[in-house]
Amino acid sequence: MPTTATVPADPTVGGHHAHGWRIVAALAITSTVGYGTLYYAYPVLLRPMAATLGASTTAVTGALTVSVLAGALMAIPVGRWLDHHGGRALMTIGSIAATALLVAWSQVQTIGQLYTVMIGIGITGAMVLYEPAFAVIIAWFTPDRRATALLAVTIVAGFASTIFMPLTGLLAAHLGWRGALLVLAVIHGLVTVPLHALTIRRPRTPSAAPTPADPSPPAHAQRRAIVKAAMRDARFWILTATFIAQGAATSTMTVHLVGYLISRGHPATFAATATGLLGVLSVTGRLVLTAARRHLRVTTIVAAVFATQAAAILTMPLLADTRTGAVITVVGFGLGFGITSLATPALLADRYGTTAYATIAGRLAAPVTIAKATAPLAAAVLLHTAGGYTPLLAATSTCCALAAIGMTTRAKTAGPQPIAQT
Repeated sequence: MPTTATVPADPTVGGHHAHGWRIVAALAITSTVGYGTLYYAYPVLLRPMAATLGASTTAVTGALTVSVLAGALMAIPVGRWLDHHGGRALMTIGSIAATALLVAWSQVQTIGQLYTVMIGIGITGAMVLYEPAFAVIIAWFTPDRRATALLAVTIVAGFASTIFMPLTGLLAAHLGWRGALLVLAVIHGLVTVPLHALTIRRPRTPSAAPTPADPSPPAHAQRRAIVKAAMRDARFWILTATFIAQGAATSTMTVHLVGYLISRGHPATFAATATGLLGVLSVTGRLVLTAARRHLRVTTIVAAVFATQAAAILTMPLLADTRTGAVITVVGFGLGFGITSLATPALLADRYGTTAYATIAGRLAAPVTIAKATAPLAAAVLLHTAGGYTPLLAATSTCCALAAIGMTTRAKTAGPQPIAQT
C-alpha cells in the first residue's frame, strides 16, 4: 500500500572526498573556456563575420539568438540524461563536438551555414556549460559544502568574458576571424576534452543512498514521481515565472545598456566600460549571496537583490547623466546579474532533493533561457516603436520588481506536497 513522504534534500556522501574538489577545479576551468569560446567570442567577431559573409549585423546577431534557443530546448533531455547516467560521457562528447563546431564555424561561407553551426553550438553548450556542471557538483557534495563548490565554479567562470573577449580581439587582429576561431578551437579541445573525460565521474555512493527505513535504492519510478510532484508544485511555477521576468530584464539591459548610456551623452568607450562591469559584478552578487545565506534565507536575499535591480533601473533617468550616477546605477543592477546561477541549485536541491535535480533544473532552464534569448529582440521593437528608452527602462524595472515579488511569494507558499513511494 503506498505511503506518503516529503522529499528532503538528499545527503551526499561525497562531500568530504578530495576528488569532488578536483571535479570543481576542472569544471571551473572548462566552464570558463566553454563560455569564452562558445559565447563571448561571438560579439567580438560579429562585425568582421558580417563583412566577410556579406550579411547584415542583424542577421548575424540572429544566429546567436537561434543558438541560445537551441540550447534552451536541449536543456530538458540533457537534464534527464544527467539524472540517469551522470555527466562524464555527455560532457566529453559535448566537448569534442563543440571543438569540431568551432572549426566548422571558422569555415562558414554563407549566413545559412553560420546558422547551422550556431544551432549545433547551442546544443553542445547545453551539454558542457553551467547546467550539467552544477548537476555533477550537486551529486558530489553535501548541502553544507555545495554552496562553496558552486561558488568556486561561478567565480572563476565569471571572468570568462574578461579573459576571452580581449583574447579573441587580439587573435582576430593578427589572424583574422577565421584564424582566431581555429586557435580558440585548439584551446577548447586541449583543455575541456581531457578534463571532462578524465576527471568527471559519479560518486561511489549515490547521493540518494538507501536508508534503513527505505532499503530500496532510488529507481526510475521514484525519479519520475519526484519530477511529477515538482510539476504540480506551485513553488516551481512561481520560481519559473520569477526567473523568466528577471532573466528577460537582465538580458535586455545587457544588450541595450551601452546604447542607453551613449544616448545620455556618454562616450562609447565609457559606455562599454561601464557595461563591462556587469561581468565583475556578477561575481560580487554571488559572493553576497553565499555570505548572507548564513544569516538569511536564500529567497530573502534574492528578493532584496531583485528589488535593488528594479530601483537601479528606475533611477537611471535621474542619475545616468553623470559618470558617477551611471556607475552607481550599473552597480545596483549588476549585483543581480549572476545571482540566479547560484540561487537556482540552492532552491531546487533544498526543495526536491538531488535524485531528480538535473531533470527539474532542465525544465526550469528551458523557458528561462528562451526568455533571455527573445527579450532583447522584443526590447528592440519597443525601443523603435516608442522612440526612446523611457518605456524600455520602465518595462525592465517592472520585470525586476515582479521577480522580487515572485521570490517573496514563493517563500510564503505552502510546503512540499507529499510524494507517493512504494
